[in-house]
Amino acid sequence: MKEVFLAAIAGMLVGILFKFLKLPLPAPPVFSAVMGVVGVWFGGVVVEYIMKFFQQ
Repeated sequence: MKEVFLAAIAGMLVGILFKFLKLPLPAPPVFSAVMGVVGVWFGGVVVEYIMKFFQQ
């Protein structure tokens, strides 16, 4: 949980810095793009779980 909190704080600081410097945000601007990244991560988690299940 600590890592999630620190990642959120770091992300907010980067967002504030980029807006302050009037730079484009270094993240997908559309919610569907963010969900695509989450999907890729979740797919990796599922494969790890399946691999551990069959290696026992």
